[in-house]
Amino acid sequence: MRHVSSTLWVAAVALVLLWLLLTDLSPSSWLLGAPAVAAALWAVHRLRREAQVPSFIGLLRFTPFFLRESLRGGLDVAGRILRPQMPLNPGFRRYPMRLRGRPARLLFLNSVSLLPGTLSADLDGDVLQVHALDSTADIDAELRALEAKSARVYREEL
Repeated sequence: MRHVSSTLWVAAVALVLLWLLLTDLSPSSWLLGAPAVAAALWAVHRLRREAQVPSFIGLLRFTPFFLRESLRGGLDVAGRILRPQMPLNPGFRRYPMRLRGRPARLLFLNSVSLLPGTLSADLDGDVLQVHALDSTADIDAELRALEAKSARVYREEL
């Protein structure tokens, strides 16, 4: 029980500090912040049973990738809006996932939307449906690379 309490205390401190950072120390923000922090703590408490601790090194390696792909994805969508001549052939692609652990899968599924022109649309067992703005583009290599990076964060073998 002591370990659970220390985990929740660490989470509480981290969430409070994050809220303070996001709101420039505004006291009035706590009208929204207190319920948000409480809800996040409840989620931490509920999810900790199946928690798989990420690798610190894996997270460090994932961060530059995350930032780079966020920028690339945003620029790609902006370019498609500003330059209508860019290829736009929307459709769905099926991608068989190899990840087994829930945390690694969640990281992968949520990060697919970072890749230029892609969005996680549905998961049926181990098969991910990906919506692509250009369904003729070869996105499988990018999905495999993202899956491998997600696996390394949680020390999972593919």
